[in-house]
Amino acid sequence: MSRDTLSDVLHTVRLRGAVFFYISGGRRWAAEAPASRDIAPVVMPGAEHVMEYHVVTRGDCWAGIVGEPPVRLSQGDIILFPHGDAHVVSSARGMRADPNVSWYHEARLDQLPLRIAYEGASVPTLAPPGHTSHTTLACGFLSCDLRPFNPLIGALPRQLHLRAADGGGALAEILQRAVEESDARRPGGEAMLARMSELLFVDAVRRYLDSLPPGTTGWLAGLRDRFVGRALALLHEKPSSRWTVEELGRQVGLSRSPLHERFVQFVGQPPMQYLTHWRMQLASGLLRNSNSTVGAIALEVGYASEAAFVRAFKRLMGQPPAAWRRALGRPTRAGRRGTR
Repeated sequence: MSRDTLSDVLHTVRLRGAVFFYISGGRRWAAEAPASRDIAPVVMPGAEHVMEYHVVTRGDCWAGIVGEPPVRLSQGDIILFPHGDAHVVSSARGMRADPNVSWYHEARLDQLPLRIAYEGASVPTLAPPGHTSHTTLACGFLSCDLRPFNPLIGALPRQLHLRAADGGGALAEILQRAVEESDARRPGGEAMLARMSELLFVDAVRRYLDSLPPGTTGWLAGLRDRFVGRALALLHEKPSSRWTVEELGRQVGLSRSPLHERFVQFVGQPPMQYLTHWRMQLASGLLRNSNSTVGAIALEVGYASEAAFVRAFKRLMGQPPAAWRRALGRPTRAGRRGTR
């Protein structure tokens, strides 16, 4: 059975959903979200990269990245900002609001989900339970790691719009039900919503992948390519093997030079460089989640020499693996040659 490369990446980059709130708008309103990097320490402490999404549960509105043309959202539509761009959601196109970073610090995030009301282009305020609105959105955040290696985020557009009319409505309805469960403080409601948020992201990525036209390049497009997709699956399936481009080509049915060129065309880097980066991603997970020595981790990800592994990790991360592990607050076990 061929390796599911996309699932492999999603697992290792620690995709996680958390922090949820509502936006309620009257006849004329606008909400502007700052770049996620500016609020990430508050909404998802410790997260390396944060993405925000909105689901229209009632009415319709406009949404888009600041400075770019917005798209029209209808009930059941979902919009996601994979790169964490500052964006605007509003009742009419072209409206702006105050991207109030301080509000995120002042809001009671321990009482989620929040209900936020916008009347005009105003600063967000908590809406009373009986607040009525023309438009309501359920909103949330997703986080993931970017380092050592996350090939997915760079392969995604700055915004993803999932239309209810194209089949996204069912997922929006399930997500709305999860929001209601969380709002009612039912046991497990927030955990259910977090898992649904992650499912939403995976569904968005798959829909985007399916929509890519022929001739598109990039890591996601490479997954669909007959040769590059198979090569990626093999590298993910057996990352510790002593791969060469010749051996990889033999197994995918393409000679060395054509495979190298095709891989670079789609993925943007040679196969062996990709393998090195993927090994470092796997190693970071082992450093974070296991008590294995650096030497044992080096062997597990395909390095016969601990010294070679330490050099490769430091080249990519800027510090040796033992120091990187200590920075996470993880204890470091000494190997045969001690810690580095």
